[in-house]
Amino acid sequence: MHGNIFRIAVVDGQGGGIGSLIVKRLKEEFGDSVEVIALGTNAAATTAMMKSRANKGATGENAILWNSSRVDIIIGPMSIMFPNAMLGEVTPRMAESFVATTVSKILLPVNQEGVRVVGASKEPLPHLIEEILRIVKERKDV
Repeated sequence: MHGNIFRIAVVDGQGGGIGSLIVKRLKEEFGDSVEVIALGTNAAATTAMMKSRANKGATGENAILWNSSRVDIIIGPMSIMFPNAMLGEVTPRMAESFVATTVSKILLPVNQEGVRVVGASKEPLPHLIEEILRIVKERKDV
């Protein structure tokens, strides 16, 4: 934890739809006991997550590089770990920062990049987000 506040980075790109759903549920579940930082690969994604009540938001490669080691958990689609994912929005440096940081990561196994994770369930997005909340609660209460 950073100080007394539990900091969560939610990362998304393109229209920010997945990230905005995650931010909304995190704020509904944990309220002000967490600080949610929206990190968008583009301005539209950041704006969507900010509308879902993220505490702070930043856009682009430098913002992602700067913040990826300054939070307690990073949450996003698995594609944030792949250079040039999301139609090229995830830069190689962004992907490297997520891979290299020692911060805990919760990744959604959405099949956007033609990568399939064996053993990952094909649950609907709302069910996956509920699993994210369970994991965050475990980490937050440690």
